[in-house]
Parts: sequence; structure tokens; C-alpha cells
Amino acid sequence: MNRSRKSGWVALTIVLIFLGGWEAAVRIFEVPVYILPSPSRTFETLAANPEMYLQASALTLGESLAGLLIGVLAGGLLAVLLTLLPGLEGGVMTLAILMKSTPLVAIAPLLTIWLGFGVVPKIVITALMTFFPVLVNVLSGLQHVEPALTDLFHSWNASRWEVLRHLRLPTALPFLFAALKISAPLALIGAVVAEWTGASGGLGRTMWLAYTNLNLPYLFAAIFILAAGGMSLFRLLGWLERKIVFWLPDSRES
Repeated sequence: MNRSRKSGWVALTIVLIFLGGWEAAVRIFEVPVYILPSPSRTFETLAANPEMYLQASALTLGESLAGLLIGVLAGGLLAVLLTLLPGLEGGVMTLAILMKSTPLVAIAPLLTIWLGFGVVPKIVITALMTFFPVLVNVLSGLQHVEPALTDLFHSWNASRWEVLRHLRLPTALPFLFAALKISAPLALIGAVVAEWTGASGGLGRTMWLAYTNLNLPYLFAAIFILAAGGMSLFRLLGWLERKIVFWLPDSRES
């Protein structure tokens, strides 16, 4: 059994133990459902409303992936630009940090007012959440090049584009996947937070309605879906990393 498959079984075992302990605690201490529903009650809610949760999940996942794609492209392209024009790094990074430091809960209502209650403000918020980790990690990867290799390319009279394409970009790939593993779950969070501020559908809207009605089984059902979605994206990115960045020792061992 390879290491990635073994880690998957370990993770599944830990999750099952956690859910089992949760179920036992709720039953032993007779916790009211409006305080903390049991996992079995939550799964019953999911099974009783599959169409509603499927539609909400599809909408939230679509917003998350669209925002993630925009954030990754914007962050990656800006990192390449700053590598080619290092004089811009100080000013651009200062602006990026200011944007990152602004609370999302303050931006989301404004974007809803400006852009409406459709999917556009949700995608924008998700892109803003995922942009900064990609920018920082990819920029670090592009700059994290061994001087000896850079000197070797210069001895071959390689242009800046050739150095970027054949040396810096391959070096930055592990950093990109590290950023994606951070940004993918953040994309789901960004979409849900945006839906809380105003939406006609999605898991965020479902959670808000459940919260206002103290319907915790419905709320936890949405949380379970988000947790499973975030973990699935993380595992998928790990698998893609092992296939694409195959020259790393960890990738070969997995």
C-alpha cells in the first residue's frame, strides 16, 4: 500500500472515530437536537432532502471553482509579472496586503449592493480570497531558484523568457500546488460567506435559513457537505500534484 492510500485510510478512520464519539455523546447525554444534532440525524436530513442539497451544492461549488480559477490566474500572472519586473514588487505587494487585510464580511455586503444578488459578487469575493495565497506562493517559487542553475542558463545566453519557461516555472509548480491546497477550501468559505449576505440559493443561503429557524440538522447537513467538498478538493489536488510534479521525492514515493 503506497503512502497516499495509507494516509487516506488513516484519515477515514479518524473521521469515523470522531463521528462515532459525537453520536455516542449526543445519545448518552441526551443533547437536544436544537443544541447539537447527532450525525445520524444529520445524515437522515441529507437523505430526506437530496434534491435541495444537490442544487445548493452545485451552485456553491460552481461559484467556488469560478472564483478559484480567476484568483489563481490573476495571482499567477501577477507573480510572473513581478518576477520579470522586480521593481514593481514593493508597491504591488503593499496593495495586495492591504486588500488581504480588509475583512471579508465588510467587502461582501458592498459587492452585493454594487453587483446585485446574482453569482457575480460571490465569484468576485471568492477570487479575492484565493488571489493572495497564490500570489505569495507562486512569487516565492519563481524567485526560489538555485543561483548555479541561473548562472548556467545565462552562460547559454538564455533570454529572460527562456529562463522563466524552462527554469522558474517548473521550480514554482510545487509552490503553486501548495497555494491551491490552501485556496481551494478558502474558495468554498468565500462563496458561503458571500451567500450569507444575500443570495437566492446555495449552501450559504440554506445555512442562513436553517440558522434563523434554529433548524440545526439542516445547518449541519450543509456543513457536512462543505467539509466533504473541501476535503475532496484537497485530495484531488494532492493527486494532481503527484502526477504533474513527478520529479519531487515525495511524489515518487507516493
